Amino acid sequence: MSKPIQISEAATIGIHALVLISNSENNFMNVNVIAERTGSSKNHIAKVMQNLVKADFVTSVRGPAGGFSLSKDPNEITLLDVFESIEGKISMRACPFEKAICPFEKCLMGGVFHKLTDELVDYLKSNTLADMKTHEKKS
Repeated sequence: MSKPIQISEAATIGIHALVLISNSENNFMNVNVIAERTGSSKNHIAKVMQNLVKADFVTSVRGPAGGFSLSKDPNEITLLDVFESIEGKISMRACPFEKAICPFEKCLMGGVFHKLTDELVDYLKSNTLADMKTHEKKS
């Protein structure tokens, strides 16, 4: 089945991992636990987490008891911050077909992708890691 709108696996991992860390009792989690909770590859998680370390959202502790902890208050990190640290700035008016030149005066998609992008950015910008506490699945 086709998915016309999709978020990259790396951005998904980043957002989910930081929400899991922020919701954990001691604000600390290792790659194995994140992989188990998200069903993602440990290697991919490790790569994404290193990007998040470079973006200064988390700090890492090496070794057998190592893992990641938030370096900022969860109220200060928006989902947009996390998304853009992995994917780069969201282009608000880019062509949904990634064409430099359009042969038409008006977008054939009627601007729906621009509207969806605006809504996505608004949602990501208005929600912090702390806001995602209520989304966690109860065991």
